[in-house]
Amino acid sequence: MQKNHPQKSSPESNEKTKRNRKTFMRRIIKNKQLLIRRIFLICYDMLAVFAASIVALLIRFDLHIMTIPGQYLDEVWRTLPYMMVATFLIFWILRLYSSLWSYAGALEMMYVVSACILDTISVAAIILIRNWGDMYPVPRSFYILYGLFLFLFVMGCRYSYRALRVFRNMRNDGVHCRNVLVIGAGDAGNQLIKEINNSQYVKKKVVGVIDDDRNKIGSYIHGAKVVGDRSDILEKVEELHVHEIIIAMPSATQKQIKGILDICKETGCTLQRLPGIYQLVNGEVSVSKLKDVDVNDLLGRDPVCVNLQSIMDYVSGKVIMVTGGGGSIGSELCRQIAAHKPKQLIIVDIYENTTYDVQNELKVRFPELNLVVLIASVRNTNRMNWIFEHYRPEIIYHAAAHKHVPLMEESPNEAIKNNVLGTWKIVQAADRYGVKKFVMISTDKAVNPTNIMGASKRICEMIIQTYNRRSKTDFVAVRFGNVLGSNGSVIPLFKKQIERGGPVTVTHPDIVRYFMTIPEAVSLVLQAGTYARGGEIFVLDMGEPVKILDLAKNLILLSGHKPDEDIRIVFTGLRPGEKLYEEMLMDEEGLQDTENNLIHIGKPIELDEDKFMQQLEELKEYVVTEPEDIREYVKKIVPTYHPELAGENQTDE
Repeated sequence: MQKNHPQKSSPESNEKTKRNRKTFMRRIIKNKQLLIRRIFLICYDMLAVFAASIVALLIRFDLHIMTIPGQYLDEVWRTLPYMMVATFLIFWILRLYSSLWSYAGALEMMYVVSACILDTISVAAIILIRNWGDMYPVPRSFYILYGLFLFLFVMGCRYSYRALRVFRNMRNDGVHCRNVLVIGAGDAGNQLIKEINNSQYVKKKVVGVIDDDRNKIGSYIHGAKVVGDRSDILEKVEELHVHEIIIAMPSATQKQIKGILDICKETGCTLQRLPGIYQLVNGEVSVSKLKDVDVNDLLGRDPVCVNLQSIMDYVSGKVIMVTGGGGSIGSELCRQIAAHKPKQLIIVDIYENTTYDVQNELKVRFPELNLVVLIASVRNTNRMNWIFEHYRPEIIYHAAAHKHVPLMEESPNEAIKNNVLGTWKIVQAADRYGVKKFVMISTDKAVNPTNIMGASKRICEMIIQTYNRRSKTDFVAVRFGNVLGSNGSVIPLFKKQIERGGPVTVTHPDIVRYFMTIPEAVSLVLQAGTYARGGEIFVLDMGEPVKILDLAKNLILLSGHKPDEDIRIVFTGLRPGEKLYEEMLMDEEGLQDTENNLIHIGKPIELDEDKFMQQLEELKEYVVTEPEDIREYVKKIVPTYHPELAGENQTDE
């Protein structure tokens, strides 16, 4: 007979057993601590019932115990067990033994008030039922006094730990605290100060509050005094030895934020702010939600607002293709489109690394999304035809393009091949396969271009307008300025330079640009699709242009440094093809309003379509020969293209 030998346990199983044992012990200890805490509270509440009863009688008889009639004391003593049972049941039902009193707020206080009122009513009922027929077994004032003192005793116990905790944090951490000045004495500021005071992990101390409401000055919020309005910021920072400023104004406009930041950036303090009003609405206002103030906040322009429902109706249930889906604009387009439940989302890009990252992100965020990711070049006619034939997209967002101005100046033929010929081929495919709408991403550099990238984009706009007149497809273009945070954007470059200790490089002291964020750009593109009737060039009202030198100085200040003292600013000269300013409209274009007052339509410029198509065919044949004079040929197609004017300020001053 075969014997059963005991199996030897492996090291892995032993380790797992140890972990399970430790977990079990921790759970027991935790449950034991919870049990001890609850037992303590129950015992305390029973003593509170007894104490409240005696104190109520003492108060009724002017604190002279000898004057209290014996029948009143006897009645309280006989009823006491019933009172304790009733109190225990009411307190248990209202969760007074399961709340975390170290974080108790208004809701917990309401529970305590409700419990004491119900307990007082139940005690009165018990006494009157026990003495049926006797209307005054105890003095009438006993019930009110009993409820009042019970409330005081219960509240005193449960909130005393919280007060001791705050005091301990102030005593132990006071030396190491960073002095904080909070701007905003509203609901957000109130919650923020409260959390800073109560948290044992936050090494901050609110030494003052700033608010423009003069009626609030001199008042206190959780021990922090409202010391003045924004005009007092510089003075109070020095007077109160402030290390950090937190802007708690989640509903403020960008213009208001910019005005405050223009003052705060001169203090040398670390700046943080609450991200947005939705955080307040969702109850998420906390120290953990603070973010560093970004240079975006200094642009002084409110974000573009779009009709999300119209975008939803437009995108939902459609087969949508995004070319250049791995890029800055293209990837954000994919994210927002995926959130609006398309029938199918097709991402086309020639660069596999960034596209792979977007694919993985969308799979995690939108597991139900019907996602197709294809590596392909828009310059490959056969590949494009196969994609269109196989997937039949209904809406196309064309974001595939070479966009870096200096690089394209060194390789002008590639700018034409990719931007112009690539756009032309995908436009032809869209027309051939009956795409409903085609939205192309353009740029302000297409207006009176001084570089080959801008000129190539202007030709793309002309292709869009020409084919719109000849096709059932609605072809439109969306034109906007520089995008903050995109690949090649000036902001990431400045941040890297500051991290290295400088210098920060600016091409020219007078150079200005229009700016927008990536979400704004994508919102505009999506909204343009809903407005599109064919042939339009949509233009964003981007507010006032921003001086790049000011942008660099502000970013240095927000990083806690002083320009030209801690971090040098060096002027390197304008890059090839670069001009001092950008324009959003050509002289011939007018503006037509849309439902969104920040989105306008540029009037299409009339052109000889037959001549243009002939020039396009000739350009196609010519560029593949790698000519040295491609710019001269492009000037024939785009009369407003003047490379010789790069770097010159053409505005009338």
